[in-house]
Amino acid sequence: MTLPSTYRDRNCSIARALEVVGERWTLLIVRDAFYGVRRYGDFAVQLGVPRAVLTDRLKTLVAEGVMERGKDEQGALEYRLTGKGRELWPVLRALMGWGDAFYSPQGPRRSFRHAADGGLVDAGGRCAACGRDVPAPDLLVEPGPGFDAGAPAEDPVSALIDTPRPLLEPIS
Repeated sequence: MTLPSTYRDRNCSIARALEVVGERWTLLIVRDAFYGVRRYGDFAVQLGVPRAVLTDRLKTLVAEGVMERGKDEQGALEYRLTGKGRELWPVLRALMGWGDAFYSPQGPRRSFRHAADGGLVDAGGRCAACGRDVPAPDLLVEPGPGFDAGAPAEDPVSALIDTPRPLLEPIS
């Protein structure tokens, strides 16, 4: 029996969500958008994704309202997460926590801190210092104990992503 090519006719919210974010590379594009990547070329360089695939995935994300196309201050084309896209942060954070637990024996590869008080944020999104749930715009991301500091960044985009910085702040 062949597998269906889409999940659109399924009576399941997970299946419907996979129609939008389930293709290979899509969640990594969204992840990098949270890390501040906005330009097409920067996504291509950082991810090493074939350009035709990147174009397809970005078109889908824009069509579904997860990202929007616009111009930056210099007039260059960029892609930004919409409110709908920012709602994916708990999903990405959960996947990251699962990956850290099962595939990163030295600990999380990235750590998150609450920008307001510097408290570490746990896998559930709660700040250890104040006990609040911290939304993505209020997070700082930094290399965690499982981060391989000895591995040189392969490109300037990766080098910027690998430094401590606010989540969602555009890289430059």
